[in-house]
Amino acid sequence: MSDLPDPRRLEELLLGGELRYTSLDAIQAAGVSEDFARRLWRALGFPHVPDDVVAFTEGDVAALAGVAGLRPTGVVDEEIKLRMARAVGQTMARLAKWQVDILVEAMTDPLEAPDPETLRAVTANAETHLAELEPLITHAWRRQLAAAGARLLAARGAEELQTRAAVGFADLVAFTRTSRDLDERELARLVERFEETASDVVAEHGGRLVKTLGDEVLFSADTARTGAEIGLAVAEAVREDEGIPDVRVGMAYGPVLPLRGDVFGTTVNLASRLTTMARPGTALVDAGLAAELRDDAAYELTRITRRRAHGLGMIQPYVLRRR
Repeated sequence: MSDLPDPRRLEELLLGGELRYTSLDAIQAAGVSEDFARRLWRALGFPHVPDDVVAFTEGDVAALAGVAGLRPTGVVDEEIKLRMARAVGQTMARLAKWQVDILVEAMTDPLEAPDPETLRAVTANAETHLAELEPLITHAWRRQLAAAGARLLAARGAEELQTRAAVGFADLVAFTRTSRDLDERELARLVERFEETASDVVAEHGGRLVKTLGDEVLFSADTARTGAEIGLAVAEAVREDEGIPDVRVGMAYGPVLPLRGDVFGTTVNLASRLTTMARPGTALVDAGLAAELRDDAAYELTRITRRRAHGLGMIQPYVLRRR
């Protein structure tokens, strides 16, 4: 008999219910078409399950019926439902992997694979804390949704898709060289520490962390001043943390296109190019952001030599500092 936790019991524990339906039984119980159900499951990122395998719970049935039962409007049709499901599935897959990694890392020796005893302990902890964590996920989602709605109302004209915003990148200096000196666990901790530091700064100043790219983060802000504060504060926070290499920051202000949680446009590309030009521990900004901050006594702007940026031609960078 294996010392590992029983896979079926673990699955039922994490799913919050007994496995009692095949896929066809779940579809029938939910009262939806087989085509819609399978498209929804694919959108959520669920693996294919043979028709004769009992792998679904009452929760699966309720979710199927709930999504299918969303009242059709001029906006929410079947394709919108599937796109929403895909966004949820991709986000939850990353969140679940992240949380499991945190829990396992907290309970294992970094240099050893988890043993059966540790895996049983992880299972027991999941059973203890799952019900407490689930409401937090819903709460965080609603908070982020409210913030996104507020930004939408504040920043967009009814007829325009584009909005003006400050966007910035913070990039770890010499990350490739640093990564060669670290094992996988140490590298993961470094990246997580950097992302956590940047995320805290962005949230504290009222910006938005658009995405993390391992050794780089992209943030946005509704105003030039907020963007400037975030960029400088990220550099300062990293400088004070001896466990994180220096960062270089590049920021720009202008029209951006928000789409599916990301931002696009020339302003974003400009901020990216400025990041590569910045020296370690410094922040470069474009002429647009410099113009917005020119009369702000809190900042000092130093014009430096014009540079050629690939795809953008000649650009005028400014070094941004606090007075």
